[in-house]
Amino acid sequence: MSALQRTRSSSTEDTPLLGGIPGSEIAHELPTDDPEAAQDGVKQAEAITMVWSKKSLVTAYVLMFLLYFVNAFQSSITSNLSAFVTSGFESHSLIPVIYIVSSVMSSATYMPLAKILNVWDRSIGFLIMVAFATLGLVLSATCTDITTYCISQVFYTIGFSGMIFSIDVITADTSSLRDRGLAYAFTSSPYIITAFAGSAASERFYAYNWRWAYGSFAIILPIIALPMFGLLQYNRYKAKRKGLLPRKERSGRTFAQSIVFYVIELDLLGVFLLATGLVLFLLPFTIAGSTAGEWQSDYITTMLITGIACLVAFVLAERFIAPVPFLPWELLASRTVLGACLLGTSYQIAYYCWNEYYTSYLQVVYGTSISTAGYISSIFNVISGIWLLAVGFLIKKTSRFRWLLFWAVPLYMVGVSLMIYFRKPGWSVGYLILCQVLIAFGGSTMICCQQVAVSAASDHNNIASALAFLGVFGSMGGAVGSSISGAIWTNTLPEALKRLLPESAKADWRVIYESLEIQLSYPVGSPVRNAIAYAYAETQTKMLIAGTGIMALSLVWMFLIKDIRLSKDAQSKGVVF
Repeated sequence: MSALQRTRSSSTEDTPLLGGIPGSEIAHELPTDDPEAAQDGVKQAEAITMVWSKKSLVTAYVLMFLLYFVNAFQSSITSNLSAFVTSGFESHSLIPVIYIVSSVMSSATYMPLAKILNVWDRSIGFLIMVAFATLGLVLSATCTDITTYCISQVFYTIGFSGMIFSIDVITADTSSLRDRGLAYAFTSSPYIITAFAGSAASERFYAYNWRWAYGSFAIILPIIALPMFGLLQYNRYKAKRKGLLPRKERSGRTFAQSIVFYVIELDLLGVFLLATGLVLFLLPFTIAGSTAGEWQSDYITTMLITGIACLVAFVLAERFIAPVPFLPWELLASRTVLGACLLGTSYQIAYYCWNEYYTSYLQVVYGTSISTAGYISSIFNVISGIWLLAVGFLIKKTSRFRWLLFWAVPLYMVGVSLMIYFRKPGWSVGYLILCQVLIAFGGSTMICCQQVAVSAASDHNNIASALAFLGVFGSMGGAVGSSISGAIWTNTLPEALKRLLPESAKADWRVIYESLEIQLSYPVGSPVRNAIAYAYAETQTKMLIAGTGIMALSLVWMFLIKDIRLSKDAQSKGVVF
């Protein structure tokens, strides 16, 4: 069987359901994996679950829980400190720019990482991402200027995003489709613990030395990650000894032939076109979003057009040229996959339109401490950690997931819309907490359903690629949302400060604009602090209006997703969740 046949032989969401229930709305079957068609990484994952014990399965999920815990804890701490780190380098307004550049690079990483997980080994891809994350933490802890901090955040974001993506793929390998929502809910449940603990810890790190917020996790992460790598490698060795992974004979290829082989197997043409397209399409948002008047520049237009052309070329190459495409065309063009990806994009744009400066807003307008601002912004993580277990249980019991989207999307929109109304100073912070609760219930349900949707539309051989495709769309959405946030901030807050600040402080508007610490140095209730608060409120209102308008598109995307009935035995083999 040729490489082309191996990849495209898998069926998609339009095939009938094996053992399906007569009379169900959609006759859907998850394809049965052909052992000969599976790539090496998938074969190894299946062999591992065939030889390991229930004890090994439990150990794997405990380790994945701990890895999510480390990611959630450090993210809760460092996200609260980022405003002060950038302010220390007199670059508070660069928060969205740093996020966008990091998102661009992490978006470009998902696809080659998925190929590494499929073609070589899940554990190797996981270990590479742990190395990137550790390097990013070390650079963050030792940086002495804003440039080094930006570079560190790129390594940090690529590493942690890739590590969590690898864990999600391993979770899919080790769970039945019907229980997958519950499995994802369990591995991500540490957010219940870390949301409040991280906020309190961030205040302690700020008072002592913010560098240790990064340095401590540069030590902790490898200690937690290496046992997971060892567990996978040990069970891979067991599978080899039992003959489930026979020794590979020499290929007989020359060096040049091996290069050509891996260029085809890794779909490097598709990787290049997608990565180049993402960088050229998203970087103009970074540049223009952080500098007023840049959208009129010719080079911005050229980059956008070239980026879109590369993305179109990627689609055409995957359809007509690639012998081993990133995703089979039928899956790439699937209603369910496209609907989930577009829903994820709209959600991420809408969220990051306003979230980048949210903790700064709470501290400036309501006078909250770092920890209290962190508690409020962490409501999403706390509620989602609990609620996702309920979502996973509901999916397991009903064997359906789309019905959850029909109330989750409108609920999320209500939460964001109400935040527009309650944005002006004078409203109790309790109203903002109520909005966060609504956003948490709706948003976490959407995230879980997106992952289940792309898994349900795929076979085991293509799950890593399908999840990577979802990750690419999500990162693109986050980058665009941050760009919108940065553009509104850059073009609204300075003008509002110039207009609202009392005459005695008008000359200091630029220093106030660039430093959160200076903003907080003015007493609550003073004329200058009130002017800053109203400027923040005016800016955040525009951010939320933009986010609500974009989120309205999700009311269309959710109907693209098919109502797939989930099977318990599809995809996964051996001892699984």
